[in-house]
Amino acid sequence: MKFYCLKKLCAALGSLLLLSASHAAFGQIAGLQSNNNFFLDSPDSTKYAVIMVGPSVAEENQSMFRQWGFSLHDILARDYGYSSDTITLLYDRGDQDSSSGGRVDGACDRAGIEQALASLASRVKTGDQITLYLIGHGSGAEEESKFNIVGPDITGIEFANLLDQFAEQDIAIINTTSASYGFSASLSGEGRVVISSTRSPSERYDPVFSRFFIEALDSRNSDRDKNNRVSMLEAFEYAKSNVEAWYEEQGRLASEHAGLDDNGDALFALDPNTGAADGRLAEIAYIDTLIDNNAGLSPQALALKARMQDIERSVFILRGRKADFLEANYWQQMEVLLVDLARTTGQFNEQITQ
Repeated sequence: MKFYCLKKLCAALGSLLLLSASHAAFGQIAGLQSNNNFFLDSPDSTKYAVIMVGPSVAEENQSMFRQWGFSLHDILARDYGYSSDTITLLYDRGDQDSSSGGRVDGACDRAGIEQALASLASRVKTGDQITLYLIGHGSGAEEESKFNIVGPDITGIEFANLLDQFAEQDIAIINTTSASYGFSASLSGEGRVVISSTRSPSERYDPVFSRFFIEALDSRNSDRDKNNRVSMLEAFEYAKSNVEAWYEEQGRLASEHAGLDDNGDALFALDPNTGAADGRLAEIAYIDTLIDNNAGLSPQALALKARMQDIERSVFILRGRKADFLEANYWQQMEVLLVDLARTTGQFNEQITQ
């Protein structure tokens, strides 16, 4: 395995990579890190996924939701370092059959959701990351926005109350249901990444966003910066772009417009990459776990991998705050980070080729 961390960025700034840096610049970078402690990857933290697949009366939708939920489960386990202990799949009425392969952990009803989240709350530690994926139908608007589950539906406000028990964890919510906006807005909060497949309760038709978000994760298709990792922002942008292309190919007016909120104001940006207030946290919120049981890394290589990811995270944070610095100061700090990243990457590559 070989990692190419920020290859393009490093090449573009190669002329700026000097071998010395002031102590002042190092101190400012340390302060930059301490001011943003969300979605920190470390060998001591664990990432969990909760996949909730609601029911459908239409056989075609039921089959599609099932395929999406099971595919997401398998991709996370195969490519992103998750396991049966860190993935919870709540599917429809919770029925197991020969094709479920033991994936289903319970029903996607109120009792199943409450029990699964309570069980997870008893296991998680401070700094762990929890990503919740909602697949199925949604309905309603504002306070009455709902995720359609087996039995009485659950509102966004009720769901938000369930998430209060995870005050010490990083939370990401991927809501791919129809009419998802109001429900998603209820979940907005500091340190959270919330993705909604629709921007309005009037977008009631079943979105295809879930299909392309899962495709973004499969084989790391959305890894735009080629660092062998997929961030929430990369997956969002990949899915959104492909949804738009799909409607164009169908010759149809788009009935869904995905948005992202990660600054806690419940205002979803449709294009976080164009100077919007949202996107900075999603850029450093990665889906993969630091410890991949299939990677076979030595303790030394694992420590270097963690260091690489930490430096890379600092690069993204600094880049997002460029407007806060004088030009010369900004490039001085970026130089320090990129030199450190290049050296650490070299040491890591030496470790994994021994």
